[in-house]
Amino acid sequence: MSSTIWKVLLLVGVSTAFGAAGGYWIPIKRTEGMQDTPAQPGPKGSEDRKALYWYDPMYPQQKFDKPGKSPFMDMQLVPQYADGGGDSASVHIDPSLTQNFGMRLATVSRGVLASSLDVVGVLAFNERDIAVVQSRTAGFVERVYARAPGDVLKANAALADILVPEWAGAQEEFLALKRNGDAGLLAAARQRLRLTGMPAALIAQVERSGTVQLNLTLTTPIDGVLQELNVREGMTIAAGETLARVNGLSNVWMDVAVPEAEAGSIVTGQVVHAHFPAFPGVTIKGTVSTILPDTNPDSRTLRVRIELPNPDGHLRPGLTAQVSISHSTEQSVLWVPSEAVIRTGRRALVMLAEKAGRYRPVEVQPGQDNDGKTAILKGLEGGQQVVSSGQFLIDSEASLKGIVANSLEMSVPSATTPALHEAHGQVLGINDKEIKLAHGPFHTLGMPGMTMIFPLAHSSLMQGIKTGDKVRFAVSQNDDGLHVERLEKSGDQP
Repeated sequence: MSSTIWKVLLLVGVSTAFGAAGGYWIPIKRTEGMQDTPAQPGPKGSEDRKALYWYDPMYPQQKFDKPGKSPFMDMQLVPQYADGGGDSASVHIDPSLTQNFGMRLATVSRGVLASSLDVVGVLAFNERDIAVVQSRTAGFVERVYARAPGDVLKANAALADILVPEWAGAQEEFLALKRNGDAGLLAAARQRLRLTGMPAALIAQVERSGTVQLNLTLTTPIDGVLQELNVREGMTIAAGETLARVNGLSNVWMDVAVPEAEAGSIVTGQVVHAHFPAFPGVTIKGTVSTILPDTNPDSRTLRVRIELPNPDGHLRPGLTAQVSISHSTEQSVLWVPSEAVIRTGRRALVMLAEKAGRYRPVEVQPGQDNDGKTAILKGLEGGQQVVSSGQFLIDSEASLKGIVANSLEMSVPSATTPALHEAHGQVLGINDKEIKLAHGPFHTLGMPGMTMIFPLAHSSLMQGIKTGDKVRFAVSQNDDGLHVERLEKSGDQP
């Protein structure tokens, strides 16, 4: 009994050991066998999809109809597939992943876009409000009042007393005719006094008092700052000599530098608001009086002159102020958040959000920027949605896939005529937008012959051209690739 039990236990143990070993060995053999077995065809994937075209990721604007080596870079062309039958000119992102990418959308809105430009200005004298005091006749300075340049004076403030000896004879003759009572001669004598430079007030005083008045007191004609005083007691002055200059303070100027990008929104008569550190809490309203014609070539700014009222005289030249220039156009415009606009230096793009998580680049013509908003003059419609955050990731993906935004046709004259590069080829396909050519080499570009798809510069080029024709054509090269500018049949047609 005991011997039988031990035999059974021994048999079970050996079987278990072999079973364990066999269980360990069998999977390994299966795995090794799978490595030697040819891979079975999987589900229909990228290998079975038809490529729409091939492109160079470093130069995605140009399309090729077959694989090969890029003529631009030392690398193989990459195929572009139709993504699940969808639009090949868009990037598809699973809507569940947009939050992970930090993407935000904004709606293209329409409304009045008010702008406000904040600049710093410095007060200066109003050069139009200047009074010059001159002597109308020769004389001698008998007295100079206690004045000095820089003094702020009221109108009719005395500056100096002048003795004019030549007035004596004319005044005696005037008084004699007055006593005779000849009105005609008296009027002629009064006119003579006026021509000698005698003020009307002094003539009236002579006529009223009946005595000769040879002294003239020079006064300031306006309120303001005495800028010059060129008289000294005892000096001799000549007729027409400038004795003093007074600059008014009833209003002052302020010159501000406006960036040239904002210069188009500044107009004469525009209302501004100035805030001075010297007068906290006080806002002074002024107007744009002049847009000066010169531009600073170093700072690329335009000088704008603002006129501010100064009835109490508190504003003095040299004070600085923070100036806010407000402008609001009555015309309704489309606008998007400024962060949604991708500026490449040559053009501006936005990533347009479409249905089913698709996005595509769209070229736009931006207008003025203000308060985080950018006006869109061309390229979008109201109610569309654009990507305002995370658009650079989508733009990078679009570039890698060779997706290029259609060029926005703007009526901007070209400064120079682009160089044209000629070649011969045969038409493999053509429509009003692009042409497929099997062409020879471009010697001026160093590009070998190949089959490529070229955009047509304008649809009229396809007139009279059909598939199979041999053609001579010329292309221009820019940031968007090669564009056919000239297309005509060659003489060696079949």
